[in-house]
Amino acid sequence: MKRKILSTLLAAAMAATLLAGCGNTTSTGDSGSGSTTTTTTTPTATTADGLTKVRLTRACFNVVPDSNKTKEVQDAINAYIADKIGVEIELTDISSGEYTDKANLALSNNEIDLLWTASWESTIGTKDLYANNAAKDITDLLAGTDLYNSMDANTWEATKYGGKNYYIPVYKDNVEGYNVMVRHQLVEDYGLDLSGIKTYQDIEPLLAQIADAGLKYPYLTQKTAMFYRYYIDSFDFFTGDATSNWVAVDRDTNEVVDTVLTPEYKEFCTKMAEWAEAGYISEDDVTKTTTDTTTQSQDWGFSWWTDVPNNGEADGRYGQDVDIVKVTNNYLHTDSALGSCYAIAASASDETAAAAIKFMGLLYTDKTLADLYTYGIEGTDFSYDGDGYVVKADGAVYNHSMWESANATVVTAEASSPYTPQMYIDFNSSAQISCANGFQFDKTPVEQKYTACQDVFNTYGFALENGGYAVDQIDATIEEYQKALDAAGYQDVLAEFQKQYNEWK
Repeated sequence: MKRKILSTLLAAAMAATLLAGCGNTTSTGDSGSGSTTTTTTTPTATTADGLTKVRLTRACFNVVPDSNKTKEVQDAINAYIADKIGVEIELTDISSGEYTDKANLALSNNEIDLLWTASWESTIGTKDLYANNAAKDITDLLAGTDLYNSMDANTWEATKYGGKNYYIPVYKDNVEGYNVMVRHQLVEDYGLDLSGIKTYQDIEPLLAQIADAGLKYPYLTQKTAMFYRYYIDSFDFFTGDATSNWVAVDRDTNEVVDTVLTPEYKEFCTKMAEWAEAGYISEDDVTKTTTDTTTQSQDWGFSWWTDVPNNGEADGRYGQDVDIVKVTNNYLHTDSALGSCYAIAASASDETAAAAIKFMGLLYTDKTLADLYTYGIEGTDFSYDGDGYVVKADGAVYNHSMWESANATVVTAEASSPYTPQMYIDFNSSAQISCANGFQFDKTPVEQKYTACQDVFNTYGFALENGGYAVDQIDATIEEYQKALDAAGYQDVLAEFQKQYNEWK
C-alpha cells in the first residue's frame, strides 16, 4: 500500500509541476513587491450624467452565473447608488471554476478596475497580485473614508502587505482557529464523552470506541494536511499554505524555524501513522480519492472544522447534526483576514480608485445595497421571512453568499444559517493577534526554489501528515523529506524567510 501511495503522489506532483508552468501572469502595476514593471493607467471613464464608472469583477460560487440576471442586478444597484455616491458600476460575474483564468486575462488586458480575490486563491490571489504589482496601493486613498471607518484598525493593519494597504477585506470570520467534529448520531449511539477533548489527540480513545461501527472513515482528514492547522498554537504558519508548512514562526521564540525538524512535526506524523495502522484513517484520504461530499454521508466518524462564529452552520453544510469541540486558539493574521477581499487594479486611475472606494464604503455600510449585491432582487431572487432573515428563491440564478460579498455586520443573514453582527464582532475581537500579523514574505528572490520545495511537500509531506507511512518509517521518511527539501534549495529559502522576518520585526 505504501508503494502505491507514493507512486500516486509522485504522479500528482509531476502533474502539478507541469500545470504550474501553464498559468497566466500579469505584469501591470508599480506597487507590490518592488518590480520595475510599469503601469499603463486606464483613463477614468464617466457616464453622460457625470458618474464615474467602475468595472467590478467577482467570482460566483453558488451557481453558474446568468449574464442577463447579473445585468438586472447591476442596473438595480446603479439606480440605487447614483444619487448617493456619483458612481456607476459595470458588474461581471464569473463562475468560480473559471474565475482565476478569465479574471486574470481581463486584468492583464486592463479590463478590470475592482475585483474579488482571496489569500487562498490561485493565479490572482493576494500574493499573486502583490508579486505581479497588479494591486493598487490604496493606503492614502483610504484615510477618513466610510470604507476605512467600517472596520476596526486592527483589521486594516492585519491586511497590509509591505506596510501598505492593497486590499479591502470582507469583514467576516477574519481569524483562524480549528475544531474537531463528530457526527452526533455516533455520540448518541456510543455514549461518547466529548468533555475531555482539548487537543486533536484526545479523540483517540473515542476513535477506538467507534472502531467497530463499520465506518469507512473513522477519522476523515478530508484530503487535508492538518499539521499547520492543529499546531497553530505552536507556530504562526504565515505562508497560509499547507504546501509550504515547512517554515513558520515559532511562537515561543518569535523566530522563523524549519518545522520539519521540530518535535511537533514528528509527533503529528507519528500519530497519523498510528491512526492509519489502527484503521482509523483510510488510504482514500492519502491518495485523495475521497470526495468533497463525503462529509454529507454517514461513512465517517470524526473530522476537522474551521472555527466560525456560528459553528451550527456545519449541520446545514453536511446535512446532519454534528458536534464540534474547539482544539486550538484563534489568531488574527494577514492571510486569515484576507480570506475574502477586494483589490483595486494597479492600472486604475486615482479617480477611478477613489470611486471604487466610495462604492465599497457604501456596500459595507448600507444594508439595502449589501443585500442587493449579495442576494439579488427582493421578491424575485430572495425574500425576507418573518424574523427578517433572507430566504433565497428556489432556482435563483443570482446567488452569492455573505462571505464573498460584503461585511457580516451589514449583510442580512440567511434563515438557513442565522447570525447576528455582534457574533462576528465578538468572534474576531476575542482572537489573539498573531506574532507575525502583518508580515508577508516576498518569494521573488527564491521563487523557483520555493516552488520546488512545495513540490517536495506534495511528494513527502502530504503523505506523512495523512497516515501514508508506517510508524516505523516516520523517522527515516522525515529525514528523507528534509534531504529532498535541501536538494530543492530549502536552506536558501529558509535563510530568505529569516532575513525578511528579522527585517520586518
